[in-house]
Amino acid sequence: MKPLTERFLSLDVFRGMTLCFMIIVNSPGKGATPFGILEHAAWHGFTPTDLVFPSFLFAVGNAMSFSMKRFSQMDNSQVLLKIFKRTFLIFLIGFLIYWFPFFKHDNHGHIIFADIRDTRILGVLQRIALCFGIASLMIHYLSGKTVIWMSVLFLVGYWVCLLVFGDPGAELTMTGNAGYYLDKFVMGTSHMYHGDHLNGQHIAFDPEGILSTIPSIVNVIIGYFAGKFIQEKGKGYESIAKLFLVGSLFVFIAVCWNSVLPINKKLWTSSFVLVTTGLDLMIIGVLLYIIEVRQATQWTKFFVVFGKNPLFIYIVSDLLLIIIDLLFPQSHFSTWINVNFFQVIAPGPIGSLLFAISFMLACWLVGYILDRRKIYIKV
Repeated sequence: MKPLTERFLSLDVFRGMTLCFMIIVNSPGKGATPFGILEHAAWHGFTPTDLVFPSFLFAVGNAMSFSMKRFSQMDNSQVLLKIFKRTFLIFLIGFLIYWFPFFKHDNHGHIIFADIRDTRILGVLQRIALCFGIASLMIHYLSGKTVIWMSVLFLVGYWVCLLVFGDPGAELTMTGNAGYYLDKFVMGTSHMYHGDHLNGQHIAFDPEGILSTIPSIVNVIIGYFAGKFIQEKGKGYESIAKLFLVGSLFVFIAVCWNSVLPINKKLWTSSFVLVTTGLDLMIIGVLLYIIEVRQATQWTKFFVVFGKNPLFIYIVSDLLLIIIDLLFPQSHFSTWINVNFFQVIAPGPIGSLLFAISFMLACWLVGYILDRRKIYIKV
């Protein structure tokens, strides 16, 4: 891998910005409803928050465009070991986070062991792991044209699967789509996400399910080709124009496709893949212009701290609130501090946002300390 100083700053900033906003939208202060733009679309539709996770996958692809250069200097067994080891570790960490803290309180207030049979199997880190692993194998072992055609096949094939294997007339509903039935068959409802509601009740539905992982691989692949293109073609006006052109084309196709296959994050529809990657390409173009062409870089330092340890800081953000609430079980400290402080000084969604920003800054501080000590944790 090239040293960090030789990498395009705009790509590192993009990764840092994505993680920054991911923490903000994942950690709203309880006690008030967040601003609408900081919540995911209930089902069909699109909000700025829906762009965050696919952008993280896009950033994973960007990073791969640098790191995979080393694969050409390795033999086949070394390449496979590296890909499978990283895939396994990221997946395992994601699974353990959902199982953590490995115990819970029963109805009588007693502490009991958290049954692994009720632990969610898939999730955000698990999807990142699977997408990284599959995309890495494709890119390393197949030609660029083959990877592109397979990506098209993933998007079209996923659409066909939703239409053919879902409930007739309810193919795109939460409990009628093909992915829902596949997850229930393979994992069982006890291993699925239970945070969504239907008719006022929690239901088992996994937005990071098995089938919808297929189109999400394309987010990583497009991120890889974007990073590779920028390295090969440079960071001038021509590259920026082409990124905007392709990005606009993707968004246009997505809007047209939306009439028959709605943009939907929880199903990760093919139209959703195109609208998010299209926007990501244009955002990268804007960053290239501001940072690489105009050389306006002073503001980037904050986001680069996130960009240097992205996976580790994300894990910290996932665990920190859980640990705080474990230390103060009677008060649920994170809820208490929002209700008694942030909601007092700024009631409503503003207070919720201030809590999220404060928590994001606490995570940033962890990254800053690591950066000052030149500690960069990679899985």
